[in-house]
Amino acid sequence: MNTNPIRVLHAASSMGLGGTEKVMQILASNLDKNRFSVATYSPQDGPRARLLRKNGIPTFITPDFLGVLQKFSPHIVHIHRAGWTEPGSLRPLKLAGIPIVVETNVFGRHDPSEEAKLIDCHLFVSRFCLERFKSTTSIRAVYPNYSFLYNPVDTDFFAKKCPVSIERPQFSFGRISRADPGKWSSLALDFLPRMEALLTDKHFSKINYRIIGGIPQAFSYVEQHNISSKVEFLPQILTDDELAGFFNSISFLAHANDTGESFGMVIAEAMAAGLPVITHPSTGLKDNAQLELVDHGETGFVAENSEEYAQAAAFLISNPEKARDMGEKGREKAQRLYDTKVITSQLETIYCDLLRAKRML
Repeated sequence: MNTNPIRVLHAASSMGLGGTEKVMQILASNLDKNRFSVATYSPQDGPRARLLRKNGIPTFITPDFLGVLQKFSPHIVHIHRAGWTEPGSLRPLKLAGIPIVVETNVFGRHDPSEEAKLIDCHLFVSRFCLERFKSTTSIRAVYPNYSFLYNPVDTDFFAKKCPVSIERPQFSFGRISRADPGKWSSLALDFLPRMEALLTDKHFSKINYRIIGGIPQAFSYVEQHNISSKVEFLPQILTDDELAGFFNSISFLAHANDTGESFGMVIAEAMAAGLPVITHPSTGLKDNAQLELVDHGETGFVAENSEEYAQAAAFLISNPEKARDMGEKGREKAQRLYDTKVITSQLETIYCDLLRAKRML
């Protein structure tokens, strides 16, 4: 183990364009190739597999997980999953005798099954998810068996594509999500009519709210409130280049999602692009990591209701220099905490600590 690369297999249920698959792709592609021999596995093919192969990462696409484990013989298998029980999914790891199993627990859930005892390290995607896990279980969740690892963001890419010098349109702002009602909140639109009383007629007439991921309820709301001249529904985008272009077309990100965020990839990417973010808290035990990312009054605003949301949006529109300053503070935070190099280095340390604990390094 001291002279040969450490073999790591990253596994996910698909190779689609979702956030879970994107995180797997970024981590697998950026581990130190001098220390780690990395491959990926999924029973379903998809665009992430092509991107991984383009980066020189072998991909195994087959329902035969056990066969892949026996062929690649990894020292570490890193699975990316929701966190809840998935009967039978971990059994091949036991049959193959994998020394170390690491889990990225995307939604911060607890898996009480016998199979889950195979997992040596549970990585939550935010401190919030780890602390909620501790408070809702009787498990002593301590390092190295439990920790959190933020999702990685290519901050260098966004710094290049969305430079500090860029001039963003003052009256344009936007939101982006999947076209899924579960990704929405009534706040996403309720604040807009309330802004009219907070802005001059001249300023309100210039508003351009750009929305990616519109849903039928949103289309109806815009029509019923006669604000179609203020709202622009855009098609879904797929690439980071397209995402950077969208960020360059707005002056702040309007985030609103009643289910909350276990991390908040779009928020972190908007911060990396130099945008301030408006968000809101979730209720009860729902995901609330958006409050971990957005520092109220520093990198954006946390609004409790539609009135506060409208006030925050009106402030950012009316104070473009302050909005730019908040956006740059967000960029600095993203570079410090979420940068791909930072996160990958932390993951490498976790891998090595686990190997040492089992006297394999």
